[in-house]
Formats: sequence, structure tokens, C-alpha cells
Amino acid sequence: MTRNWRRQLSNQVARLLVYLMAAIALVPLSMVLIYTVVSGLPALTHLEFFTNVERPVGIPGAGVAHAFVGTIVMVGLASLMSIPLGIISGIQLVEYGTGRVGDAVRLACDVMVGIPSIAIGLFIYALLVAPLHHFSGLSGAVALAVLMLPVVVRTTESAVALVPGALREAGLAVGLPRWRVALQLVLPAAVPGVVTGALLAVARAAGETAPLLFTAFGNRFMIFDPTKAMPALPLIVFHDALTPYPDLVRTAWGAALVLIILTLLVNVASRVALRRQISLAAKL
Repeated sequence: MTRNWRRQLSNQVARLLVYLMAAIALVPLSMVLIYTVVSGLPALTHLEFFTNVERPVGIPGAGVAHAFVGTIVMVGLASLMSIPLGIISGIQLVEYGTGRVGDAVRLACDVMVGIPSIAIGLFIYALLVAPLHHFSGLSGAVALAVLMLPVVVRTTESAVALVPGALREAGLAVGLPRWRVALQLVLPAAVPGVVTGALLAVARAAGETAPLLFTAFGNRFMIFDPTKAMPALPLIVFHDALTPYPDLVRTAWGAALVLIILTLLVNVASRVALRRQISLAAKL
């Protein structure tokens, strides 16, 4: 009886400590979110914030429409570069990557995930910007694609690995070649998990600032041509927050809040897709 009481007491104490540590971890996150919402919400209450471009200091009605368009263009181009290649690489790691080549690819992806983004931006600057003597949104998209690629590869690998081997065996039993089994049977079953990885990569790329400082550089105008210097929401936050003008600082906080909302929506969508992947794997 005494031993059972001690176990219950130790269980309650451990549970209390876990809740306490979780609450402590949420304190700084909550403070950041609350401060960003309080500082950025006044800018979001005006429609021109989403429809106008940046204006000179002292002229009201400044907005971030140009930065929003620039972010969509560069992240979209980066997705076109990295997501198909990452999906194919992730499938290859599961289906064929059992030797040293597969281990090398996994190690390279793990190392790339941990590389500071500013180092990747400097690399793309030396590779594309400096030789051409020209900043461009395309260079920024390449830098973001390099950041996205290892995330897509590793998450795709994890999603494809969740597909039961019985599905592969059924495809091989009817005479399909292995590559068709991987693309026509395994990949459709792993689509929710693959989508999750792609969304996580997009969320990471949308909030990166350092690579764009070396590549896209920024612009005050509405630009759709990726061969020219392009604005982005993280660049607006970086440049405007350092100014002594209250209007620009307010715009920076509004752009930061927009980035947080976009990241939240992408993460919610990725969690929904991941739950669907787990439920499908359980059914299979």
C-alpha cells in the first residue's frame, strides 16, 4: 500500500513538472506573439496595407502589396525547383537508397538543414549575383530552393517509408516494375505526408531574410519580373524596423504579423495532411 502511494505521488510530481516546463517554454513564445499582434494589428486594420506599395516617409497609405507579390513569386519559383526534385530524391532513398550513396545523400541533407541560411545566401551571391553583377528575384528563388530541398527530401522519405510493404509486394506480384510501383502505388498513398513536407519547406522559405539580402536585395516597387531585384515581406521587416520613423516601424510590425499568420496557416495545413497520412497508413 505504501509503495503504491509512493508511485502515485511520484507520478503526480513528474506530471506537474512536465506541465510546468511546458508552461515555461510557452512563456517567451506567447510574449513574442502577443507583442507582435499588438504592434502589428493596427497596420492590418487598413485595407491599403494590403493593396498599396511602399511610400516615402510622411505620406500615409503605405502598404506591402509589392512585398507580398515578391514573396509569392520567389517562393513559387523555389518550390518549382526544389519540390519535384526533393520528392523524387525521397522516393529514391526509400526504394533504392540502401547503400553508401543513400547514406551520403541522407548525411548531406541533414548537414544542409543545419547550415545557417546566411551562408547559403552568401554562396548563391558568389555563384549568381557577383558574376552577373545583378541582384534578382531568380537568385533569391535559387537560394530559397537550396534551403527547401533537404526538408522536402527527408520528409518525403519519412512519408514514403510509412507506406506498408504489402502494397509494394502487391504491385510487384502483378508484374509491375519497381519504378512504376513506387510512382503509381507508393507515392499516391504517401501524398498527404509528401504535401506536409512541401508545406513545411514553403513555410521555412517564406520567412527567410538572410539569403534574400544577398540575392533579391529588395525593391520599393511592384515587380513581377524575377530577373530584377524583388521585394519580400522579410526584407520589409528588416529594413523598416531599423528606421526611426514610426510609420515604417508600424509597417514592419504589420508585415511580421502577416508572416506569422501565413506560417500558422501553412503549419495547420501540414498537420491536417500528416494526420491523414497516419490514418491511411493505419488502414493499410
